[in-house]
Amino acid sequence: MPGGARVSPLQRAHLPAQFLSLSAVSDAGADAAGADTTASSGDGSAWGAGGLTLGGSLADAVEQPPTVYAAVGGQRFFDDLVDRFYDAVESDELLRPMYPADLVPSRHRLAGFLAQYWGGPADYSAKRGHPRLRMRHMPFAIGVAERNAWMRHMLASLEAASLPDGSPLDPDIAQAMFAHFDNAATHLINQPG
Repeated sequence: MPGGARVSPLQRAHLPAQFLSLSAVSDAGADAAGADTTASSGDGSAWGAGGLTLGGSLADAVEQPPTVYAAVGGQRFFDDLVDRFYDAVESDELLRPMYPADLVPSRHRLAGFLAQYWGGPADYSAKRGHPRLRMRHMPFAIGVAERNAWMRHMLASLEAASLPDGSPLDPDIAQAMFAHFDNAATHLINQPG
């Protein structure tokens, strides 16, 4: 990914088939036995492995599948998803006390985190460093009830989601997002019972 941003396994594993393509240049730098005959200066000008030689940078030689971020239309999708979620949190008697009075910074952080996680720009990490989700949530008592309330609002927001052009969210992408939210919310439980 550009800028060293990580691509989540869910992002790769749950994309619809049309997003999972890979192509490379021919073995122009390989001899008849398939051995790499190109020299690498260590600057990315050539790369070879097992008879497959990719000239130029790897990014130039490999057609990257679109990210979920691109497939959903970019930042606007995540801003809308998070706005619907926090609109529900504002009136939730269990969750609201866990958040600061002004939810605007929380909205920006969550939207930025999700955008980056799903393949968008690494703005979240540039501003806040590694997410350290469990550490950042440790000051809050999160039990099963809080996890379930959080999931209820996020699932409702995800079910209401559409692409910027109004078309529905691809079901495979919605399922990948649900799986991510489910796993993350469960991981943040820090109270018994």
